[in-house]
Amino acid sequence: MIDLLLIGYIGFVLVLGLRRPFLWVLLYIYIDILAPQRIGYSIITDLPVSLIAFAAAFGGWLAFDPKRGARFTWRQGLILALLAYCWWTTGWADFPEPAATKWDWVWKAMLFAIFLPLTLTTRLRIEAALLTMLLSMAVIVIGGGIKVVFGGGGYENRMLIVNDNFGIYETSVLACMSIAIIPAILWFIRHGTIFPPDWRVKWFGYGFILACALIPVGTEARTGLVCFAALLALMFTRVKHKALFAGLGAIGLLAAIPFLPASFTERMGTITEFQQDQSASTRVAVWAWTLDYVEENPWGGGFDAYRGNRFEYRMRVEESVEGTTSVTYQDVTDEARAYHSAIFEVLGEQGWPGLILWTLIQASGLWQMARIRRRWRGREGADEQWQAPLASALGQAQIIYLVGAMFTGIAYTPPMLLLLAIQIGFASYCRQLDRARQPAPWLIRPGQLRPASQTSAA
Repeated sequence: MIDLLLIGYIGFVLVLGLRRPFLWVLLYIYIDILAPQRIGYSIITDLPVSLIAFAAAFGGWLAFDPKRGARFTWRQGLILALLAYCWWTTGWADFPEPAATKWDWVWKAMLFAIFLPLTLTTRLRIEAALLTMLLSMAVIVIGGGIKVVFGGGGYENRMLIVNDNFGIYETSVLACMSIAIIPAILWFIRHGTIFPPDWRVKWFGYGFILACALIPVGTEARTGLVCFAALLALMFTRVKHKALFAGLGAIGLLAAIPFLPASFTERMGTITEFQQDQSASTRVAVWAWTLDYVEENPWGGGFDAYRGNRFEYRMRVEESVEGTTSVTYQDVTDEARAYHSAIFEVLGEQGWPGLILWTLIQASGLWQMARIRRRWRGREGADEQWQAPLASALGQAQIIYLVGAMFTGIAYTPPMLLLLAIQIGFASYCRQLDRARQPAPWLIRPGQLRPASQTSAA
């Protein structure tokens, strides 16, 4: 029954797209995030729904879209260069079969991130793409939040609609991205036009935010707590009454502690005790191994090159017997441990060239959103007050992702690539608006030229 419902919905959107081909782009975003082929049990699991949606999206854009305002930007060029470099390293990877498996989904996510900005030529399309991403994640996040409220969850316990540890359903990835999308939800509560911000939108939005905040509790992923701290720090820099915000935050934290599961507080307590936690000690050892590896392999070892690691480290162990605590150091041997950091993931797999490209993609996004926020902040035109807040929301989402990515191997996660693509399309649209508001050079009289910051819409 579930398979028929999912297939029926996908087919319905494909039919609707015959009149509005951009709906096929939104369909691919829905499939890329939610992965309905993993939710079903029989028929849909054998259908290439992702390939069908992408072919429809690209074909519809190529054949029917007017393409007014569509531009290939230098940030898309950076993603394309990284995609080509990943293809090259996959050809001579240390572990060809695992590398080919990872390449099979990475190239699709990166290719769509290159394609999507070409379709985001209006405010409605930008909003629709971001909203589709958020609502697709809402299916996962709200369901997980409800289970947390009623006592579900726990580290490595399945609390989601898919009993899988792949993509967005991996606990650390979900904990990170659930917190990262909160600024975008707040933007829709204040500035959305597809669903105008009435009381229903606000109640749903705040409930969605609560569910996002519960995901790190349910998954017990320490990455989620670090991302939540980054979110609070970003909000603190934006609020006017900082003392009030800090006081209410402290009160809320103290009030929430009694309701948190004991397993959650115990696991979060190991963040500062990495020498006593085998998972944290392993991460440090893997990072050291990666630095040694790229000294001999500066071009990287291809996807999943971590499978070749083997190392020994000493872990601090405390034992308490009858009130007396003794400290010993235990020798631990480990091998084939994942990077647990996007930075070291890219460095080990793609070497220094790949890390430089990946860093440029991320840094240019932060710079671009900060630039748009400065240019559009303070404008008072009727349609000029949503750009700066959206740039701020997309920039904050990326910062939170980068904080979480320092401790989780999510360098190529599709939700973040989608956010980067929306950033690119949004920046192109803002540039188009600026050019439309600037008079032609031959129409400017002497003494009429003013700085762009002083130019307002007619």
